[in-house]
Amino acid sequence: MQTTDIGIKEDGKVWHRKPTPSNSGIMVTVTRSAPANQSKTVRFLHVAFDTTGESFLAGDHHGNIYVFDISRNRFKLVQKTGQACTALAFNLRRTTEYLVALADCSVKCYDKDTKQLVSWMRGHEGAVSSLSVHSSGRYAITTSSDTAQLWDLDTFQRKRKLNVRQTVGIQKVFFLPLSNTILSCFNDDSIFAWESDTLFCKYQLPVPQEGPRVHYKAFAVTQDGKTLAAGGRCNLLHLWCLDSRQLLRVVQMPPKVRTVRHLEFLPDSFDGGSSQILGVLSQDGIMRFINIHTCKQIFHIGSYDDAITSAAICPKGRHIVTVMDSGALNIYNVQCLTQDINKPPQPLVKLVTNSKNSGNSCLKVKVHSGAVQRPAKTSGRRVPARVLRPPAVSTVDDKENELPAGLNKKRLQALLRTFGEYPAKYRMFIWRSLLHLPENHASFSSLSDKGLHSAYLTLHDRYPIKSHKLQRGLQRVLSALAHWSAIFGETEYLPLVAFPFVKLFQNNPLICFEVVATVIVNWCQHWFEYFPNPPLNVLSMAENVLAHHDKELLQHLIDCGITSQLYVWPLLETLFSEVLTRDEWLKLFDNVFSNHPSFLLMAVVAYVICCRAPLLLCSRKEDFEYFFHHRNNLDISALLKETYRLMESTPADFHPSSMLSDFEPLTEGQYPVFNKYPTFVVEYQSQERERIRQQEMEYLREKQALQELRSEAVRQQAEDEAWYKQQELLQQAEEQRRRILQEEENKLTEQRARLAAMKRELKVKELNLIDAARRRFLTHQQEQRRTELSKLDAEIQRKMAQREQETAAAVQDIEIRQMELDAQRRLFEQQLAKEQERVTQETRAEVETRQRRAEVEESAFHDLIQTDADLGLETTRVLGASLAEAGQLDLDADWQTEVMRRLDRADAEQVRRQQRLAELSRETRAKEEELVQLMGRVEGKQWEDIIAKKAQLEEERQAAATADNHRKTLVSQEIDEKGQHQNKLRRSQEESLNNQWERKLRSPCSARGFLQKPEHESSETSNICLNNQSTSDDSTTFSLDRCRTELDRKERELIQEVRELRQRLAAKARAAEYTPQSTSSR
Repeated sequence: MQTTDIGIKEDGKVWHRKPTPSNSGIMVTVTRSAPANQSKTVRFLHVAFDTTGESFLAGDHHGNIYVFDISRNRFKLVQKTGQACTALAFNLRRTTEYLVALADCSVKCYDKDTKQLVSWMRGHEGAVSSLSVHSSGRYAITTSSDTAQLWDLDTFQRKRKLNVRQTVGIQKVFFLPLSNTILSCFNDDSIFAWESDTLFCKYQLPVPQEGPRVHYKAFAVTQDGKTLAAGGRCNLLHLWCLDSRQLLRVVQMPPKVRTVRHLEFLPDSFDGGSSQILGVLSQDGIMRFINIHTCKQIFHIGSYDDAITSAAICPKGRHIVTVMDSGALNIYNVQCLTQDINKPPQPLVKLVTNSKNSGNSCLKVKVHSGAVQRPAKTSGRRVPARVLRPPAVSTVDDKENELPAGLNKKRLQALLRTFGEYPAKYRMFIWRSLLHLPENHASFSSLSDKGLHSAYLTLHDRYPIKSHKLQRGLQRVLSALAHWSAIFGETEYLPLVAFPFVKLFQNNPLICFEVVATVIVNWCQHWFEYFPNPPLNVLSMAENVLAHHDKELLQHLIDCGITSQLYVWPLLETLFSEVLTRDEWLKLFDNVFSNHPSFLLMAVVAYVICCRAPLLLCSRKEDFEYFFHHRNNLDISALLKETYRLMESTPADFHPSSMLSDFEPLTEGQYPVFNKYPTFVVEYQSQERERIRQQEMEYLREKQALQELRSEAVRQQAEDEAWYKQQELLQQAEEQRRRILQEEENKLTEQRARLAAMKRELKVKELNLIDAARRRFLTHQQEQRRTELSKLDAEIQRKMAQREQETAAAVQDIEIRQMELDAQRRLFEQQLAKEQERVTQETRAEVETRQRRAEVEESAFHDLIQTDADLGLETTRVLGASLAEAGQLDLDADWQTEVMRRLDRADAEQVRRQQRLAELSRETRAKEEELVQLMGRVEGKQWEDIIAKKAQLEEERQAAATADNHRKTLVSQEIDEKGQHQNKLRRSQEESLNNQWERKLRSPCSARGFLQKPEHESSETSNICLNNQSTSDDSTTFSLDRCRTELDRKERELIQEVRELRQRLAAKARAAEYTPQSTSSR
């Protein structure tokens, strides 16, 4: 079984090798895979045959309509509707047009050749379930669940519309074949017949009252329109006779059938339209074909695994196309499925009934796959059947006339005399019975196994036949005959004898062989006695009969020089196949096989006599040859009538039956020996043929050998010439190649030079781009660093401005304090001036008193005072100097104390400034660490340089740490130096004070000097101290300004060192970053 996937192809072959139907009868399976996914299949939905039965339409789920031509083995995509179809019709009057019912409830008419839309018919509100076309192809009926509409396909206008109540519903409305009657079937099992022209209701079929309700769903009508089959939701089938409008019988399907989905009759070319085989598709997906008369299941298609959803049968009954549950199409060969139909049918079991109420009485028959079952009458009344018994004693004639399968030759002859031919359906069966064919399968197989006979290997050259199947069948039959008897391999006209039987029995070679063998043994008696010449004795018999019945015609033939070999032998060697049509030939051989073997010879004479009028007009030999090798206007019935007349009126003296033996069938088991021919002639001829064949073979071998030698010599010479020529060409090619190679090398050198230049240019461009990128990157980094430095400078400026503001505020505080001190000093000076004035006055009074006392004592002790005057002056001088020094030291101590306080405040301010500088330094270090981390992340892209970069970063960190430590060391050294200097100052001051106090304490006149010091000298000392205090205050202010200036200078130097350190770190980072980039670019 072949499987064809049409996929997205729009045309092609249905099968790629000639199909050999399997036991299931499947010729080919057609599938269509989805374009996007090959594992999915696009389902076919409906199929419909055309009127010829050779082509059918198929619509799939995507709305594609295909035409499959079985006879031409082609398929073609004719339309893309874009939506799924619900019904198809392909039997319109214009054979290229077809109808498609679509899912949008519309019906469209397309042309398959032009692929154009012919018409669009709308009017249904529900989906169209069926399309029925009139036998003339002019009208169509579309049916949906609620309405049926009649359309004129010439104008595509709606003529009538059938509306029903929703409670009733329409099952199907369709035309009856070969009539103008429309059948409408409704959901209540009522069936009406209407006249299509007037829509007049002709009749209504009675609804069966007995038995279960069928619920009709499926309907089928025979081609003659006389029998209607209906089925539904049970396993019962109703067979109606539409002529008598009565229910013929009820057929009960097997229990496996629960619902009937589809019914269709299988047509037969020999039944005259009264189909006897009905296909029943049930819910299990199996379509069973039954004989509606014998109620025997003949065959079935489909299975439970591969179920059928719908089917269509060819109008000629040759093919069946089914839509499977998988979405594929199966094409069946009916001839393979119905091989048993040509076998003798089973005896028909009939039941004669004589019931008055024929409407209520029917026959109920069960369908079985085995023997035929007797129908059981449903009504209670039993009618006795008359049994015909054969007589107890049979005569010899009856025995002679008895045929196999219960047939009688005399009855067949009487039937033949009445109708002139046998029924076409039973002709093959009757022929097999008349010829007593033994059907020796083993003997025929042994003959067939010998293969093709050598005499018929080239049969197609002598007798070309268009059909390869028929050609092979003819070769097999002729080869089997040649193997059976040697003469048949030498007989030239044997293909002409066997061809009509091969064409008739081409599907059964055994029957064909035995029929031809029987014809040769019985109807070709004495044909081979004069081999290889025509049978002169047989021709003489025919000429004697013609001389007896029509001497004038015979004399005319003699006068024209026409012998029996020209007017008898052409008819015999072709068995009338050249001068008769198929039906005429079958009719003739119905009579030939039913009569004595001499009937064929009499038929030849009768043919000549029946054609005497045109023959008498012929005078040339060519005219006679043409006449007996071509068909003529002859009534076959008149020929048969004349033949029977000759059989009866010919005298027994020269009647062919007296010289021809009676019919002898072939023997069973083994075929008889056929040697009624001159064996020596045949053997000699066969030997001569074999000798000639051997000589021909030897000649052919020698010729072939000579041809081979000649061809070898020619080939050798050609090879030599070709070799020399090739050598020349090779030399020329070599030189040319060398030139080309040199040119290519030069071109290659130039190209390399250009390529090197281009590489250099590209390298320069690359370096320029890298340099530009590096510059842009460096510029970007510089901008970022400049921005950060500007931010840092702004921050430092802000801090410096804040510090200057704080310093200015401190200076203002100091100035205010200085002003307060000045005010206090002036107030203290005023108080001192007042106290000095008072002390001066008191001192003057005491001095005056002491002067008066001294004057008194001087006068008394003039000499003593004179003695001690020098010592008193020196003591007074020392005490004055000591007092002046003590006052100065006291003033110096106060000045130093004030200076220390101010220095402490300056130191505290400096410590605060250093703390702020330390904070700025920490922020700078944090940003430097962020910069280093960012550089580390950038550098992390090159894993090979990680260690070197980390080492470099560590060095940079160590350098930064070293710089920080150096800066911290400088600051700490500066702080230590300042502290040491301050401590030195304090220690020097303390030491000077201590020394002063020690000197004061060690001085022996200190107490006495303080007590004996004059008051005017003290006041002078006090004035000196105040003046000295003013001078010291100015020096203190100057020292503070100088310290502030020095601190500002050191701070600027420290900031400049930080900036230089940052620039060095940034330069190192840029150099380290540029090195990996240049490495990666290389």
